[in-house]
Amino acid sequence: MSSGIWQRGEEDEGVDGFLIMDIRKEVNRAAKLKCNICKKKGASIGCVAPKCKRSYHFPCGIQKECIFQFMEDFRSYCWEHKPVQKLPDQESRGTSQCTICLDLVEQLPMYTVLKSPCCKNAWFHRECLQYQALSAGIFFFRCTVCNNKDKFQKEMLRMGIHIPEKDASWELEENAYQDLLQCYQHCDIKRCLCKKGRDYNEPDSKWEIKRCQCCGSRGTHLACSSMKSWEQNWECMECRSIFAKSGNYSKQKKRSLATSEKTDGTTCLLEEPSPKCPRQSSGSQRNFLLQHLRKQRMEVSNILKELKLQVNTKTTRLNINAENIWNSALKGFRQRNFSPTNTIEIKFTNCKKRSKTDTSAASKHRFFQLLMVHLQNSSLFEGSSAKNLSLDFQAVKENLYFEAGKMIAVSLVHGGPSPGFFSKTLFNCLVYGPENVKPALEDVADVDVAQTIKMIKYANSLSSLQSAIHNCYEFLAAAGCLRPVTALCDKNMLVNDILIHHVIKRITSPLESFRQGLKTLGVLEKMQMHPDAFSTVLCHKPERLSAETICDLFTIHSSSDVNKVEGADFWMGYLQDVESGESVVTLEDILLFATGSFSIPPIGFDPEPTIKFLHIRYPIGNRLLNCLELPVTKTYEQFKNKMEFTIRNTLRVERE
Repeated sequence: MSSGIWQRGEEDEGVDGFLIMDIRKEVNRAAKLKCNICKKKGASIGCVAPKCKRSYHFPCGIQKECIFQFMEDFRSYCWEHKPVQKLPDQESRGTSQCTICLDLVEQLPMYTVLKSPCCKNAWFHRECLQYQALSAGIFFFRCTVCNNKDKFQKEMLRMGIHIPEKDASWELEENAYQDLLQCYQHCDIKRCLCKKGRDYNEPDSKWEIKRCQCCGSRGTHLACSSMKSWEQNWECMECRSIFAKSGNYSKQKKRSLATSEKTDGTTCLLEEPSPKCPRQSSGSQRNFLLQHLRKQRMEVSNILKELKLQVNTKTTRLNINAENIWNSALKGFRQRNFSPTNTIEIKFTNCKKRSKTDTSAASKHRFFQLLMVHLQNSSLFEGSSAKNLSLDFQAVKENLYFEAGKMIAVSLVHGGPSPGFFSKTLFNCLVYGPENVKPALEDVADVDVAQTIKMIKYANSLSSLQSAIHNCYEFLAAAGCLRPVTALCDKNMLVNDILIHHVIKRITSPLESFRQGLKTLGVLEKMQMHPDAFSTVLCHKPERLSAETICDLFTIHSSSDVNKVEGADFWMGYLQDVESGESVVTLEDILLFATGSFSIPPIGFDPEPTIKFLHIRYPIGNRLLNCLELPVTKTYEQFKNKMEFTIRNTLRVERE
């Protein structure tokens, strides 16, 4: 990048074609030049704009947002003469997603933000583009939206993105695509019988892995599905459910993951395959994310079950008024005999008549559900969907932040729902400490404060920046964020100071109190040990119930004189109908009918939900055992009509 040196030699001469004699001359020339940024000598790079005499070091230029073009003559432009992307006046301004990192990016022509020259609504962070260019190299670096290469690379080189002349990093990795050359070899039965593991495969034996004859992306050991020979047909639960929904109920004794039997007569259900196991399907990326999310939530479930071992059989009863959930919960948690290690029993005092199907577990889950909804909408938190702690002086005085943290911890361990509304910033403050967290503009819920930050952040000249600071002088002084501003780039540090003050320092006392509450039953310690797993239940709402989720949740049992295959077919076909909207009930209704809960709690159900096919007239939801007793019918239409009639009317009576 130095202005006074040229590549006069061959590639193998000197240093990559720069002759040693020329390098020494350039060092001597630069020793006399003072950097316009740091004021030290050795500034070998000069702005190429006519009549501009600014010189600077390469690192200083990067810091000052100069543009260096890694092409042709390797030109450099200072902060005043650098090329700028121009936008049509009629083009809308606002925010969009960076198509690389998917975080929000402002649609403004500035150094840190770049626009695609070939796609109207494609915006990028400069840092994201540079990382992608270094990874993809000149052969694979292109627009992430339309895949244009020539026009895109030309514009990015003009705007100072360095595109190395090399192959992509993933092409240089040895055996990078080796997994694609392997057949699926994994047993997906929930209770695999093979002592050598799910990946063990011994041909011509009972431990040979058989793949689904329809999709080939799931498998089972022959012994795990009670298959006597390789010639037997076998289909996975997903493919079997498609056949069931279409009404093609096979009378052949085909083995399915949904109905395969163990040697002791009990029934096995599908276990979610590990994300590490390759699956070849059109939605493989979405499936991988779902599998990863479910794996993390399974890890949380196991951790919470471990914490629940602290809970003893001694019972503490809480009298709860559902219409005044917060005050009655607060009174119960503060009563003298309350202990988080006692078994909690809930009695709703405003219910005139207790439902016959209601149980202690169902009442407890309903109590915690109402409590989490109240906390989300309370004055203790602020924000739209992703919440941060607010500053409520009265709540600090009454120690309510501690009680809120304690309630969330108790809910998680005692089988209640997770909050699911924490922002990533709040979660990171709890796990890593506030001193290690960098908040973003999205964390500011106060509209006036957010507008002040935007005025400073998007000031495009030093005079407009100083004007913005003058307009909010009192606010900055009260926040302790006043600092001398001598250049436009100083706005970044000022914005960072305001964000840290407003989002973190301002709520130091509530945050510490909230952290102390979350330490109840050891929950915070486990969060800090397993942050990735706990973020899935604290920062995200539970995934919407699907037919597959419900099918995996319930283990099927039936008496010896019942056709298990046909019963399971009717059950899976019905779930598919409900999921696709061809029913008057929902999947949540089915779960509520069987367990008393609208959703699957992070810790899971205890006991685990089961299904029994019995010779009864109508289905029965045994919430004490989390057991769904289903009738044996001759046709699918009879089965569906009985399910809908019973579930709809039972839940209607409960609501009334």
